[in-house]
Amino acid sequence: MRCPFCLHADSKVLDSRSTEEGASIRRRRECGECGKRFTTYERLEEVPFMVVKKDGRREAFNRAKVLNGVLRACEKRPVSPDQMELLVDEVERRVRQNFEREISSEEIGQLVMDKLRDLDEVAYVRFASVYRQFKDINRFMDELQDLLNGENQ
Repeated sequence: MRCPFCLHADSKVLDSRSTEEGASIRRRRECGECGKRFTTYERLEEVPFMVVKKDGRREAFNRAKVLNGVLRACEKRPVSPDQMELLVDEVERRVRQNFEREISSEEIGQLVMDKLRDLDEVAYVRFASVYRQFKDINRFMDELQDLLNGENQ
């Protein structure tokens, strides 16, 4: 590994630790030339997942977009940031377990709604109202009635 200070090509590893629940390895290194220490991270190169949008466009899966939608749905609700992060982690894990390189935005939205239903019903209805783009109050009321009757599970 090249030293970021003197650009010497030789360094030795002083310490290695697993981080991010085993998703990466943090290595503390020392340059053989100048003696300065620096940190490197080793991560598995992930294959990008493509999201197929409703209009047929494809874009790379963006965890931040999912989190933003969850944040909006949970605004002013008794849902902690940690709970929201865990929800998005679970959605991302499920997307990656899909074994396909593409997933529809509808499937992602359904995963989020399934998790929100268990977490906070008001947040679920908020997310569903945007995600399903209710055209009228009757469709919205149908969704609420389904929720009250325990359907859609």
